[in-house]
Amino acid sequence: MIVLGLSSGTSTDGIDVAAARFTLDAGLVRLTPLGHLSLAYSPELRDAIRAALPPARTTMHDVCAIDTHIGREFAAAARRGIRELAGGTADLVASHGQTVYHWVSGQTVNGTLQLGQPAWIAEATGLPVVSDLRSSDVAAGGQGAPLASLLDVLLLRGRAERAAALNIGGIANVTVVRGGAEPVAFDTGPGNALLDAAARRVTGGRAHHDEDGALARSGRVDPALLERLLAEPYYRLPPPKTTGLELFGADYLDAALAHGAPADGDLLATLVELTATTVAEALRPYGVTEVVASGGGTRNPALLERLTHLLSPARISAPEDLGLDSDAKESYLFALLGFLTWHGVAGSIPACTGARRPVMAGRVTPGAAPLRLPEPTTTVPDRLRVDAPAH
Repeated sequence: MIVLGLSSGTSTDGIDVAAARFTLDAGLVRLTPLGHLSLAYSPELRDAIRAALPPARTTMHDVCAIDTHIGREFAAAARRGIRELAGGTADLVASHGQTVYHWVSGQTVNGTLQLGQPAWIAEATGLPVVSDLRSSDVAAGGQGAPLASLLDVLLLRGRAERAAALNIGGIANVTVVRGGAEPVAFDTGPGNALLDAAARRVTGGRAHHDEDGALARSGRVDPALLERLLAEPYYRLPPPKTTGLELFGADYLDAALAHGAPADGDLLATLVELTATTVAEALRPYGVTEVVASGGGTRNPALLERLTHLLSPARISAPEDLGLDSDAKESYLFALLGFLTWHGVAGSIPACTGARRPVMAGRVTPGAAPLRLPEPTTTVPDRLRVDAPAH
């Protein structure tokens, strides 16, 4: 099957599209990347999403409008992905949509909301769409995150050494694969979320992130501010656990700076240290020797430098070493989840999300043709191999 994966992260910059050919060979999933695109949201939609995110108050009219407009822009992105990446033909679309709220109380996730009405994608492409990929895990008592743990475990399983996958989006998450032991996965805390909020704060909204870590490199860590930030109780919760902008949003940063903010460069340097420290401390108990790092945070040289230092002697590698493009890893993940759901295979790992049982991810919206699912596979895949595309 050729499957398109669509996603948008907590940065709300736009839509990532990846196309892949999947083959199921007993316990092995073979993934052949066909390419990816990154497409910006229209400025109006991007601003509407950001204006509605916590802690903002919004209306049901706004929710409906945002759901519709995300669906339409995802639909246009899917059509372009089919045309430019898949040679004009695909079998299935898997859409994560845009997370706008993750309802967490302590260590319990009560619900999760991703917007982007899949009917628009099905109508535009004629293909069935798998969407709402987190809710079934939440209904089974799980955190609904990090969903990346499935791809990480299938990709890293079988290695002789203890390895971890790290993704630094708005929130940072890790998956630890430990030989014969159960894998572990959880959100470590803020990735880029507070850094981006600080960049907007110090530039009056002109910049949405610290380009190349330049501001962070110009400053020094403020020890008192770092100590206050590290006192956050979330870091001491045991896994599985998940978090989001509902906790680590712009208002969190405002509260931390209520009694005085350091110089701009010092603020960014301190937040780089916060992300690097919380990731390193979260991984320390597992004794990993390799960390496969991806996400927007890896493009920040200041952050990558501190991670390299604090994670030592573990080495940092990239998904490219395993055949996957770092920028498209999450989109390939959602394509994989859609493929597995199509074949009746669970899309989450209870040891990683805390669910009572493995559950299939998402719900299916039919395309133009009657919905015909294949006979469910009788073998649960336990490995994933990335094959180079034929030229």
